[in-house]
Amino acid sequence: MEKTIQQKNKELLIEGFNTLFNKRDFAAAEKFWSPDYIQHSGHIPPGREGLFGLVKAFPPGTSWDHGIMMAENDYVMVNSRFSLPDGSELIVADIMRIKDGVFEEHWT
Repeated sequence: MEKTIQQKNKELLIEGFNTLFNKRDFAAAEKFWSPDYIQHSGHIPPGREGLFGLVKAFPPGTSWDHGIMMAENDYVMVNSRFSLPDGSELIVADIMRIKDGVFEEHWT
């Protein structure tokens, strides 16, 4: 049975977020985030470079995990948990718009 676009987008989000937030492989993460990526969150600097810079500032040992995910057409919403080395956690809802297999826009 062929996967739906929603299933493919959920898998893409998990792979992309794992690459950026857990592996911190910024060169590999570039293939998931469009060079024209739009960041709609006021606390994150604009563009792909702004997001990558934020992740680089995370303390070593910070990890990402996901909870519930919902997808419709080109959008995926995920309940994200960022665990910091001091034992604290940051829980957010991320909404990603995906086009042609890359992240185009992000709201959090």
